[in-house]
Amino acid sequence: MRVLMFGWELPPHNSGGLGVACYNLAKALCEKNAEVIFVLPQKYDNVSFDPFRVIFASDTVKVVGIRSPLVPYLTAERYAALLARGELSHFGDTLQDEVMRYGAEAKRIAEREQFDVIHAHDWLSFPAGVVAKRASGKPLIAHVHATEFDRTGGQGVDQKVYEIEKWGMEQADKVVAVSRFTKDMIIAKYGIPPEKIEVVHNAVDDAIACGGNARSFSFPEKAIVLFVGRMTLQKGPDYFVAAARKVLEREKDVMFVMAGDGDMYHAVIEQASRLGIAEHFSFTGFLRGRELTRLYRSADIFVMPSISEPFGLTALEAQKNRAPVLISRQTGVGEVLNHCLKVDFWDVDEMAAKILAVVRYKELGQCLSDNGYEESSRFTWSAVAEQCIRLYRSLAPAGA
Repeated sequence: MRVLMFGWELPPHNSGGLGVACYNLAKALCEKNAEVIFVLPQKYDNVSFDPFRVIFASDTVKVVGIRSPLVPYLTAERYAALLARGELSHFGDTLQDEVMRYGAEAKRIAEREQFDVIHAHDWLSFPAGVVAKRASGKPLIAHVHATEFDRTGGQGVDQKVYEIEKWGMEQADKVVAVSRFTKDMIIAKYGIPPEKIEVVHNAVDDAIACGGNARSFSFPEKAIVLFVGRMTLQKGPDYFVAAARKVLEREKDVMFVMAGDGDMYHAVIEQASRLGIAEHFSFTGFLRGRELTRLYRSADIFVMPSISEPFGLTALEAQKNRAPVLISRQTGVGEVLNHCLKVDFWDVDEMAAKILAVVRYKELGQCLSDNGYEESSRFTWSAVAEQCIRLYRSLAPAGA
């Protein structure tokens, strides 16, 4: 089975969980003897080797790079600002123009490569997938990791982005949603027939876990409450800070560590300062690899207060590193996790109460840690790859 896969980032050049998911899926497919040709929107000029061949350590994987500034979570406003500063002088006048240029490049790749099925990840690569389908006649899978309604929290939805998402899903032969939460969103907001959508939950890589129990991030005599994610409206970092204030009214020996970056980064810092609790916060910036793993292992509790989370890979990563987990009920991962605490993102009183319960009652934290670790082990990329291969074969049986 040969798969032409369109995305826009892979580790170590990723800015979020999407790149991690794409990498692990492609790697697992290769381990199932599929051949993956992964098309990236930009070349890594500072890397002296073909990144995919090295990352996957397999001759069955090829990488095709297209020179493009597309990165996950790039908004139309951010794109316009980069263009105005002259940083995108060779690219399209708008973000949508650049998305379409990426698609035009995809046509040439589709015409010269041999493959059985096309797999495109999220809206920036949907036009490329559609163009490749039209050029080759091969079936297309549109993989939805997040919708515009998730990214904006339903506020200020970009109509052009929405139209590209809807068009891409309509043109696809099959739509993959990362959760039932996302499937329901696609049906309700985009009018895609339920029978066209298959739910394929994400998984967690065993490599995210490290041995030992030592706390690498240590604040003497203080419990660590952890947030990991992009600091954007979707992820609810402001609710995390609001809950922190409630916790600190009753328990002072707590540090709130926020790992990530995003357009709300400075606003969140200012919020903590305005509330008079800045000395109880540590902002690490974006972390990956061993640094992130150590941080998970140091946490007394991991909190994911997302407003609208299609899946929530960091919750699985936290469980894999034995951190007790508290997630919002507005998440996809919540539909498959039982050994965690749940709260509505807006209910900062309940969020604070549950944080306090874990911080104060070590037996509760240990129970969540042990059972959560066992639960996370059920989610493997090998199983995800098997599900995708069955889907590929249903669409392109001749390539099986």
